[in-house]
Amino acid sequence: MDIHTPYRTITREQFLFHEMRIVAKLLLEEKSDSEIIGEVVTNNLFQYPTEKSLNNITKVCLARFHQTESKELIDIVANGSSDAAKQACLFLMMNYYRIVWEFMIGVIGEKYRTQDLSFTKMDLNSFFTRLQEQNEVVASWSDATINKCKQILKKILIENGYLDNQKSEVLNNILLDLSVKEAIENINKRDALIAFGYM
Repeated sequence: MDIHTPYRTITREQFLFHEMRIVAKLLLEEKSDSEIIGEVVTNNLFQYPTEKSLNNITKVCLARFHQTESKELIDIVANGSSDAAKQACLFLMMNYYRIVWEFMIGVIGEKYRTQDLSFTKMDLNSFFTRLQEQNEVVASWSDATINKCKQILKKILIENGYLDNQKSEVLNNILLDLSVKEAIENINKRDALIAFGYM
């Protein structure tokens, strides 16, 4: 990932697996962004309470897909098994948010590389401390924002099977779906594979 990519917080946007699946299916129908947003809002496809939240989250999902422009990944998210689609969504999230990329590569990927599968609160804390020391944008985030980002990163690990639950302190080995691996390689992002324990 380009070091000039700005850091965005992930406090509102989360993993969005269910929403990404819906948007992927609409993208495969070759609808335009505005048609997709219209369809999600009109039919409340995400079952959200407000039009504004439907609108915002649909735009976020579309932005994650457009960041990679990979038809293969769209297809996997729309039609793949739940595990494969989640791995594709995780990659799309990594590729869109620098903070998720650096966490998954620099913390999780490094754990797999060194075969140190322990994962504790300290790993998250030291990751954010280091970021705050290195980057003034992250340094300006409130404690509440940092804590929320930590919660979301941990939740992403649980949703993708890296951790069994909130209390777990051992990373599981991940079996990277071959279609996801190929899709990532086809857009020249092979350096992302370490985040899935693939060396």
